[in-house]
Amino acid sequence: MEQKRERFKRLANYRTNEILKRLRVLGNCSNRSAYEYTEEDINRIFSTIDRKIKDIKARFYFPKNKKEFKL
Repeated sequence: MEQKRERFKRLANYRTNEILKRLRVLGNCSNRSAYEYTEEDINRIFSTIDRKIKDIKARFYFPKNKKEFKL
């Protein structure tokens, strides 16, 4: 059982850090001297990110049964 825990921790740490790194890179797009964007653009970006976070968070709290029906 501990092997699963260690694997989870290793992958969750790596993947979370990768997401944070990508968010920092996305933040670079906020430089108005280099990029032009509208409030609508910002809202679309963050509403998409927020929706995906909610979807993934729900998978942790309410995992789906992935077993297929068989006779």
